[in-house]
This record gives sequence, C-alpha cells and structure tokens, in this order.
Amino acid sequence: MSVNKVILLGNVGKDPEVRYTESGVAVASLSLATSDRAYTLANGTQVPERTEWHNLVLWRGLAETAEKYIRKGDKLYVEGKIRSRSYDDQAGVKRYITEIFVDNMEMLSSKSTAPGAPQTQPATAPAQPATSPQAAPATNTSADDLPF
Repeated sequence: MSVNKVILLGNVGKDPEVRYTESGVAVASLSLATSDRAYTLANGTQVPERTEWHNLVLWRGLAETAEKYIRKGDKLYVEGKIRSRSYDDQAGVKRYITEIFVDNMEMLSSKSTAPGAPQTQPATAPAQPATSPQAAPATNTSADDLPF
C-alpha cells in the first residue's frame, strides 16, 4: 500500500493562470507559499524564516473557481497529490518540475480582504460543467458560510 497525499496552507503568490484545452477543459496554474517561522536554538543560533514555493495545478471546476475568486495574497488550503515531470526548454535543456495536483481546496480569505473584485470568465472561454470527481468538493466562496 502507498499514499500520495499533500496538505498545504499558505498564501497565493500570483493570480492564477487559466488556460483551456482543445476540448474546453479549464486548467489553472498558480504558486502557493508556505513559511516556517524564524526561531532561536538553545545555543543562541538564529534560524531565519524559510519560505517554500509550491506549483499548484487545478482542473475543471476548481480551475474555474480559481479564475473567478482567487487572487495574489489570498490564504488557501489545498489537498492533492504530488507529481513530478520533466520537459525540454526552448534551449533544449531538460528541466524538472514538481507540482501539486489539487483535489480539494478551501479559500480562507474573506471577500473584504481579498485584493480586487472577482472577475468573470472571458466571453470566449466556454463554460464546462463540473462533473469530474476532482470538481466535486465544494469550495467556500462566502464569508457567511463560516462557522464562527
């Protein structure tokens, strides 16, 4: 038995980049920053804050939700799977990338603190129904839904 499960809670590093496949399926890419706080060891050594950057990939309904509601600086909780791949860049050099394929997400920033107003999809982008298993988890898009 094996498990490939990633849970991240962090801040969005840039607005999502959303594209559509030839068949009209939405795919969003964005970066998420997670940070370990600075601390001091018992011997007095200062350990600085450390930030890790994660490449997130969202498909279908999650990608469309990201396009409409997620902005740089928003706090985001995601669950997914880690995947690595390689590709050849324009100079022919082999590059490696590690990505998190998001299965579930929760938007934790309130509407009032999110920078910018929600944007709608471009008129040229076809809307796709959220019928895939990846799109099934509900996302929290309203501050009124918070339990506190």
